[in-house]
Amino acid sequence: MGSDLMEEHVEKSIAIITARGGSKRIPRKNIRNFLGKPIIAYSIIAALESDCFEEVMVSTDDQEIAEIAQCYGAKVPFYRSSEASNDFATTAEVLLEVLQEYEARGRHFSYACCIYPTAPFLTAEKLRRGQCILRESGADSALPVVRFGYPIQRALQIEGGGLTMIWPEHLNSRSQDLRPTYHDCGQFYWLSVPRFMATGRLFADKSVPIEVPELEVQDIDNEEDWQIAELKYQIMCGERV
Repeated sequence: MGSDLMEEHVEKSIAIITARGGSKRIPRKNIRNFLGKPIIAYSIIAALESDCFEEVMVSTDDQEIAEIAQCYGAKVPFYRSSEASNDFATTAEVLLEVLQEYEARGRHFSYACCIYPTAPFLTAEKLRRGQCILRESGADSALPVVRFGYPIQRALQIEGGGLTMIWPEHLNSRSQDLRPTYHDCGQFYWLSVPRFMATGRLFADKSVPIEVPELEVQDIDNEEDWQIAELKYQIMCGERV
């Protein structure tokens, strides 16, 4: 009886890799070859090597993705519903579906880490760092961010064929005098499961940053992005040697 109570209070974590089959801009994007292996493999390997998780699973609606995920050591205990697989389903909706299904099966987690399948720059060390930051801060979520390379306060917009400043009050501001700004890397989100289940939000009232260098960040939305990501990855790996 006592051991059962202790088991209930152990803080467990799950990695949820979100990988649906449909991809409009880059067909079969989640399992396309990225420098020698399917791009989803990088996310799976990093999650397994981190030793952060009691479960590393892939949420997918696609049999081929499921088979490849299992080959690299992830679990696919159930398939994603059609409602969570359409073009309008949010990441939060996918995660809620997964966590609710696990709870229905009697499995509960204190923390979840949503990992995107096209995140080759993800490492086990980053996941461990994120877990530590979330636990020590007591935050709702923790996510990697990267600093904008140019001050957004001096951003331009095109209007009627001409250029205007969005914030003209910064026309003569020095770059070094403007506050640094950041954006989400789009790689992973560490979440407190109870708070996420209550709010359904990845970016919550108390979210904390995990800052990473620009070399290790790349959105992959088109062919040019893919090529840049491969170049950056090769440079990053060369720097590690």
